[in-house]
Amino acid sequence: MTAPKKLFIKTYGCQMNVYDSERMAESLGDAYVETKTAADADMILLNTCHIREKAAEKVYSELGRLKPLKALNPDLKIGVAGCVAQAEGAEIMRRQPAVDLVVGPQSYHRLPAMEARVREGKTALDTDFPEEDKFEKMKGRGKAARAPSAFLTVQEGCDKFCAFCVVPYTRGAEVSRPATRVLAEACELVERGVREVTLLGQNVNAYHGVGPEGADYTLARLIREIAKIDGLERIRYTTSHPNDMDDALIAAHGEVDKLMPYLHLPVQSGSDRILKRMNRSHTAESYLRLIERIRDARPDIVMSGDFIVGFPEETDADFEATMDLVREVKYGYAYSFKYSTRPGTPAAERALVDAAVADDRLQRLQALITGHQREIQTSMVGRDLSVLVEKSGRDAGQMVGKSEYLHSVHIDNATASVGDVVRVRIVDAKTNSLTARQI
Repeated sequence: MTAPKKLFIKTYGCQMNVYDSERMAESLGDAYVETKTAADADMILLNTCHIREKAAEKVYSELGRLKPLKALNPDLKIGVAGCVAQAEGAEIMRRQPAVDLVVGPQSYHRLPAMEARVREGKTALDTDFPEEDKFEKMKGRGKAARAPSAFLTVQEGCDKFCAFCVVPYTRGAEVSRPATRVLAEACELVERGVREVTLLGQNVNAYHGVGPEGADYTLARLIREIAKIDGLERIRYTTSHPNDMDDALIAAHGEVDKLMPYLHLPVQSGSDRILKRMNRSHTAESYLRLIERIRDARPDIVMSGDFIVGFPEETDADFEATMDLVREVKYGYAYSFKYSTRPGTPAAERALVDAAVADDRLQRLQALITGHQREIQTSMVGRDLSVLVEKSGRDAGQMVGKSEYLHSVHIDNATASVGDVVRVRIVDAKTNSLTARQI
């Protein structure tokens, strides 16, 4: 029998890219086994993200570093996938002839045919938005045991068109997977050892998939159905938009035991003027009232958010409004970034805030957020929590996992195995983790 080739995938960016990388590897079937090093690979795939600053240039730099590997292995094939592939298209091959394959996020199911083409010495480019369901066509070997926690894409694309965001252009319009297919994949994951699923979407709470009886399933209904799967212990979802946080989903946080008390709900700014310029279609006040309703349903919920500082035209008063909102919400986690231009987006043509001013604002915001994170982590000391064990720790007898609040927890006297959900007592809070004893 012919030995399988080696596949190296480098994944950038969001959880959905992690999910997509897994599906691409599976779609190539038994012809490839994954390797952790590019140097001994027969195919290298860069699954790219276009959200961060200078994303495309970073990809070109990485391709330059990989190019010498082709001299050592003439059979090596290099591919670029993801949102940079979608945005740049044929320009990638023009700038870096070492690239054999470019595939956008909606065409991953065509990867096996593209791989066969490049093995014949040709190049392959596909950045279309085909109508067929790529998820159904990407089913590969996919029967190996899985880690206890897994991502599950239920929705792709976004119709919100925020002024700073490239997602509608690289991922396309909002599309929801049929509920029956999501439920079937969730059951398959549980059969392979998964205890926790995180439902993914660029705008996941806009989910409206066709249900088994032809009815329209909301995310809340989908969560309730997934919660019925025996052997599944935990459900999470990300990323959400405030405008799609409906009553049924809020109620689910208080009524579905398997839905974890953690919610990532980006606001981006606390200034109504900047929110309008961002095309966010919500106000700071409506967001704060929404947080109140969520906390009424689940009082112990830990909130997470996203913030952009230095957005074009942001004044000191606008920034202070963001600081006020953060003080009121007190996030357990938050991701904050200095605004950077995304070509092709409406905000790209606007005048930038002075870089030094934006840097100062980012540091002040991050310091405030960090203080709140530490307060919440410290408040966990002495509490009994549930932890999903994910791996062995560095020390003998130590295991590491995630609490229901998504905190990383080191269990020092662990007798549990990977995949177990155990009760622990928190004894210490460190900067980025908690320390516990199993009880």
